[in-house]
Amino acid sequence: MKYTDFVGVMTHPRMNRYLIACNGNTRKAMTLYRKNLQLTQELFTVISCFEVALRNAIDTTITSSLGNDWMKNAASISGVFDTPKCRITKDNINDAINKLHTYSHYKLVAELGFGFWRFMFAQNQFNATNKILLRVFPSKPKSSPAMQYNNIYIFNQLAQLNEIRNRMAHHEPICFLPGQPIKDTSYTRKHYTLILELFQWMQIDEAALLYGLDHINTVCNEIDSL
Repeated sequence: MKYTDFVGVMTHPRMNRYLIACNGNTRKAMTLYRKNLQLTQELFTVISCFEVALRNAIDTTITSSLGNDWMKNAASISGVFDTPKCRITKDNINDAINKLHTYSHYKLVAELGFGFWRFMFAQNQFNATNKILLRVFPSKPKSSPAMQYNNIYIFNQLAQLNEIRNRMAHHEPICFLPGQPIKDTSYTRKHYTLILELFQWMQIDEAALLYGLDHINTVCNEIDSL
């Protein structure tokens, strides 16, 4: 496809940063755009695998303490989330229940998004679920006076993944320095490394889990050499 036709579909404002990053080379700009889509697809797959693993680990951990139907019970009257400080979590659960055609705990777990599971490590939700959720990461480093690997640390790490996940979901590029039309894969590599680290803290063999799915470093290298 000619660049003029490509821009006719994607628009000049959208392609402008790619063109600047490629020093006005229209062929490379189109290639970079396509490579960004490929990288987004690769990273979204990896984050999706992590999200499923995370929510299942959270569910298993809390089930051992609060029972098999803990989430529905927690959002019920007098449940552990039935407090002003956990109101949004309670509302999210009840909204998700109302969307289900037929209720099951498994379907409810799958209905709730990454942001919900991240907030299980926020202080109020962490306290409400008996402060047990750090068991999800049995191999995380031990805390020290200089660095606390507590629930707030986990919450903030998950916030970074939630941010890039939302960025990709809104079709924003991940092949540039943030906020600049400069080709750079460090932003993506940083988040990819974080995912692998959290998998390891969960004692999940990430290489085996992602076998055949993970080509992020390959695509990043292709973008860097473009």
